[in-house]
Amino acid sequence: TSVRPDLHLHYVQACQKFGQPENPLIAHVLQEADENDEIGTKGITLKIAGNNHPVPVRRVKDDDLGVLASVLCHAAFVKGLDLAYNVLTDAGAETMATFLQENSSLRYLNLMFNDIGTSGAELIAGALHRNRSLVHMRMTGNKIGDQGGMFFASVLQRNSTLEKLDLGDCDLGLDCLIAIATALIQNKSLRAINLNRPLLHSQEEETTVHIAQMLKKNSSLVELHLSKHEMKNFGVERLCEALYENSSLRYLDLSCNKITSDGVKFLGELLKRNQSLIILDLKANRIEDAGATYLSEALALHNRTLQALSVVNCSITGKGLTALSHAIKSNMILSYIYIWGNTFDENACMSFSELIQMGRLKPNCTDVAPYEVDGQAQLAELSHGLQREYYWAPQHRVVADNAANASLALVAVSEY
Repeated sequence: TSVRPDLHLHYVQACQKFGQPENPLIAHVLQEADENDEIGTKGITLKIAGNNHPVPVRRVKDDDLGVLASVLCHAAFVKGLDLAYNVLTDAGAETMATFLQENSSLRYLNLMFNDIGTSGAELIAGALHRNRSLVHMRMTGNKIGDQGGMFFASVLQRNSTLEKLDLGDCDLGLDCLIAIATALIQNKSLRAINLNRPLLHSQEEETTVHIAQMLKKNSSLVELHLSKHEMKNFGVERLCEALYENSSLRYLDLSCNKITSDGVKFLGELLKRNQSLIILDLKANRIEDAGATYLSEALALHNRTLQALSVVNCSITGKGLTALSHAIKSNMILSYIYIWGNTFDENACMSFSELIQMGRLKPNCTDVAPYEVDGQAQLAELSHGLQREYYWAPQHRVVADNAANASLALVAVSEY
């Protein structure tokens, strides 16, 4: 067996050497890691996230990162580093960039919701031109802007190791989305990208058109998030046209857009022929009963590939929900469905209660649970869904991993 690592001791020594006070959060995580038995065989992820601790913690600052990096440069068994929800700025990004250039073991890096800006993004992206180990990178919620996004677009032209890139809530703009779409025409390694909530100032949907063009040519992308793109029916039609020619995309997230039943009609037609989409997220669009009916027809009679569908908060009433429940009865592949936030009537409550009680829908594969009042079927909400723990990972799990985030259980893209 290899010598037991002593991260905590090295950290204490490094703090003394640099004249830097110890950060209790880092010290605690490193102590726990030292006691972890799997360290030698599988490698570990250090979770030094600054949120959701039962007691307030001292969040990681730029100065703390320098000391931590000096400890980790000799710890090849550390495969993942989660520094989400801390207070790292562009100065911390510079430390991280130097670390990434020299490190060859880190596979997962989560920097979501720090205070890294455009210049920090430039440094980290610059390091990724040379880094050959990082597989999954999360920059979510750092306001790197359109210019910062451009640096990551250029990474996608050269780096062939990165498989997952998360740039959601980063204030990306038109130019950078087009640049990313263009880079992904050639890129063969990226398997998942999150481009949620860009800041788009035009209603022309140019970005959606470019993304659609990319999907016609790209054959490696498995997961694509386009939430909050102000996408309308025109954009959905372009995407659907492209997806007739694409057989690799498994997970399409179109949540929180401006898609109506007319747009869902194109999706319904696509689902009749598409044999690769496994997850479709339409949460928070106005698809109404007509849209639910288009989906139901495709799923009941034609599609045998889709496994998960979210129509949470989609302005559907009893008629559309009942149609979806009938589709589930005749389609044994569709096994995850999320429907909360719509208007249930007695029929919808009864038909979903039946599906759950007869075991056709497993309790952890939907976001409703049946109960009765005065002999009448009712449905209560469960905290299950696609990407439910996207911004939040509770210390004390109330629900199983796969129920809280069914999407990740269905489409796995390597991550520590």
